[in-house]
Amino acid sequence: MSTRFSGKVAVVTGAAQGILRGVALGIAQEGGQVLLVDRAEFIHEVAAELPQGRGTGFIADLETYAGAHAAMARAMQLHGRIDLLINGVGGAIRMRPFAEFEAAQIDAEIRRSLMPTLYGCHAVLPHMLQQGRGTIVNVSSNATRGIRRVPYSAAKGGVNALTTALAMEYGEQGIRVVATAPGGTQAPPRRVPRNAEGDSAQEQAWMQEAVQQVTGSNFFKRYGTLEEQIAPILFIASDEASYITGAVLPVAGGDNG
Repeated sequence: MSTRFSGKVAVVTGAAQGILRGVALGIAQEGGQVLLVDRAEFIHEVAAELPQGRGTGFIADLETYAGAHAAMARAMQLHGRIDLLINGVGGAIRMRPFAEFEAAQIDAEIRRSLMPTLYGCHAVLPHMLQQGRGTIVNVSSNATRGIRRVPYSAAKGGVNALTTALAMEYGEQGIRVVATAPGGTQAPPRRVPRNAEGDSAQEQAWMQEAVQQVTGSNFFKRYGTLEEQIAPILFIASDEASYITGAVLPVAGGDNG
């Protein structure tokens, strides 16, 4: 078994389900200590799945700066340092033509898919600067080129810009900032729905159009698997990628967004 994360302390956000759940498990299985952060109560169930003593759940609303600050403070309280921050909170709430979005819905998409990463990076920086090193991995998306989710696409474009700018600004201080840009990914049914209000028949039709675009645009003509998304994140988070910074790695079957 690999020990790439032996002795490392990682904060993984959005870890209650999907790709980031697998990332948290992978880091712990490879020797790391993990603080799993999510606003879903069952984050503690996920933490209990990690090897004994390797994971702790923490509930926080990462769409607020207070939530991001509290998560980093908890990691410091438990472990005294943060070596890795994996920012994974995000996801399109609705899929519809841009002209059909309401103003409040646009705001909600940006708040969901940009602000948790922006806040997380800002909240962890003082700790990494004090240590003189650290790695931030932002989970973005190839949906910067896609249909029926323009506000989400704009948010993920912001994540990409944040990644490159932050890497340039803090590289000399020993902080590495990288990202992956997943494409469409098969995953088990969500325990917390993407859109709490539910989707109308029209919205379901628009979503199907987006699905067809995603599968049609990639070279394999299929969705990726969770494992195909988790492995690249673990690689760029590890010291094996120590000379990679400011990069956004597309993991989308050739559709690079």
